[in-house]
Amino acid sequence: MEGTNYKFKYYNELLMEKKVALSIAGSDPSGGAGIQADVKSFSYLGLHGVTAITCITSQNTMQVKKIHRLPVEVIENQIDVLFEDFSIDAVKTGMLYDEEIIELVSKKIIKYHLGPVVDPVMVAKSGDPLLSKDARLVVKERMLPLATVITPNIFEAEVLLNKKIETIEEMKMAAAELKKTGCKWVVIKGGHLSDKKEAIDVVYNGKEFHLLQSPFFPTKNTHGTGCTFSSAIAAGLAKNYEPLQTIKQAKQYITQAIKNGLSIGKGHGPTNHFVGIKSAW
Repeated sequence: MEGTNYKFKYYNELLMEKKVALSIAGSDPSGGAGIQADVKSFSYLGLHGVTAITCITSQNTMQVKKIHRLPVEVIENQIDVLFEDFSIDAVKTGMLYDEEIIELVSKKIIKYHLGPVVDPVMVAKSGDPLLSKDARLVVKERMLPLATVITPNIFEAEVLLNKKIETIEEMKMAAAELKKTGCKWVVIKGGHLSDKKEAIDVVYNGKEFHLLQSPFFPTKNTHGTGCTFSSAIAAGLAKNYEPLQTIKQAKQYITQAIKNGLSIGKGHGPTNHFVGIKSAW
């Protein structure tokens, strides 16, 4: 199309690599988190996104009003039919909701020889629960050992380890403990620390720690940050980037997406998944 912004052409060229990323997660009709956030991130980063939906939520920027959990056979059929047709280069998991779904997804990960990015989604930005209490231990036992990268925030790490985390040193200790579950890389996101000058994430691979620092932006438009960050990591892995490289690049991406977040809705607005792109229309 005449007049198309050059960045659109660039992302079109990336799509020619024909890389495919799969998100297994819940649907967010408000478009800021879940499957919708993942597909936006995949698209921005030059991948074709495919999805297997675990739950249909009735939510907006203020609340999660209702969760409709899909039957496991429907979730299984979605995953299987995708692998019948596509060569899938990376997988991320988000909202898995309960024990039965976790068991199914873990079996599929093993069957298809995947090393997913696992975002242990537990609570929405509004504070509404997205994972049953009984399923929290199952996530730790069944999903974390299979992961290439796990991306808990501080609250999720506290739940997984049953301990408080209030400092960078405690984040490091938590990362080391979570690494023992068998995952290859741990990223504990530090945006919930009391220090509001910087957002510091702790990255650990069993050998050394890395601290990823970015400015802290005092904004309420953070709906879907965890989904966006983890899907960006999956996108990098699909392109065969080294894990530390893709984690760093995903950190840069989510930082800009938060900085340029959208004041849409009455609650927590979404991050800007297409930051820097001007419309061709």
